[in-house]
Amino acid sequence: MSYDIEKPDEQWRAELTPAEYTVLRKAGTEPAFTGEYTDTKTKGVYSCRACGAELFTSNEKFESHCGWPSFFDARNSDAVELVSDRSHGMVRTEVRCARCGSHLGHVFEGEGYPTPTDQRYCINSISLRLTPEES
Repeated sequence: MSYDIEKPDEQWRAELTPAEYTVLRKAGTEPAFTGEYTDTKTKGVYSCRACGAELFTSNEKFESHCGWPSFFDARNSDAVELVSDRSHGMVRTEVRCARCGSHLGHVFEGEGYPTPTDQRYCINSISLRLTPEES
């Protein structure tokens, strides 16, 4: 897969903290209920922490009580890439930034949340950076 923003691994390591690198570049997962944006209600836009691409907005964020920020849709369907993930003995759909290929989290369907899409984009806080709306 080729992305608009591609950097050598050494450059990603230099630009990201070790925890950011583990999640964004190695598809790690931050521990549940520890992320900065899990319970955030601030209005604004959530961007990729690695490249700054706008991915989600507070309008699509909802309370799922799963331990990570949850969104029922991406800001724009071209902003994220969905990839089949067969790691850890299960089949899931990984969510990546379409601009730089960074791992964001996973998307789940059919869980019964009262959202317009019946989807839950379960995203690591450490993959995101929130830019609050100006009031």
